[in-house]
Amino acid sequence: MASENEPNARPLARRIALVTGASRGIGWAVARELARAGAHIIAMARTQGALEELDDAIRGDGSEATLVPCDIKDFEALDRLGGAIFGRWGKLDIFVGNAGVLGPVSPLAHVDPKQWDEVMAVNVTANWRLIRSLDPLLRASDAGRVVLVTSGAGHTAHFKPYWGPYATSKAAVDALARTYAAETVNTSPIRVMAVNPGPLRTRMRAAAMPGEDPLSLKTPEELAPKILALCHPDWTETGKLYDFPQDRVLSYMAPK
Repeated sequence: MASENEPNARPLARRIALVTGASRGIGWAVARELARAGAHIIAMARTQGALEELDDAIRGDGSEATLVPCDIKDFEALDRLGGAIFGRWGKLDIFVGNAGVLGPVSPLAHVDPKQWDEVMAVNVTANWRLIRSLDPLLRASDAGRVVLVTSGAGHTAHFKPYWGPYATSKAAVDALARTYAAETVNTSPIRVMAVNPGPLRTRMRAAAMPGEDPLSLKTPEELAPKILALCHPDWTETGKLYDFPQDRVLSYMAPK
């Protein structure tokens, strides 16, 4: 293996990366991609067995992982996570907020309040609680990078009916990313990006579109190198959206 000072050294060597929802899909693929680039992965998900399989895969790639089996709705645990990371590493270089749920596909008036609250807790509040917990650690890095996984459902010009909880939560994720970017751009090296994966071959997509041919879709493994680029210390954009279907960085439209 090349040393960090050699030209072909892995670009994320000695960097610490937290990935939520890491047990499958986008989170799994991104964790593997960041690990192959040299990062130590803090992998968070609910399922211990799937995390152990990820750990085996990362070790097979020559990297290391720390497993955090945790329900992302356990907000006190998210608060404690910041302290644990500080105690071990004193910083965090990369935070990929990927964990999410689809919620009910139903008319707004028919959505059960508990279902609504769960979508908001997982997709929005957990990411805010993590930013709150991790902010000092990201500022301690010389190149803190934050990537929040959003969706075109939150900002498309033509909203779909019946996707209200999910679309609302992803619009909030966009606002969360843009706000944190605006608060950090002039006071720290932190750079914050939202990512729209578009339709991918994931379990969530299959649940949302059960009649769709999964082989017609791109895979999380195809998206992962694009997210790796956003996590690189040389990445300079902030407060913008990377749209995978277009393979473009887009600026959010200002209010008219």
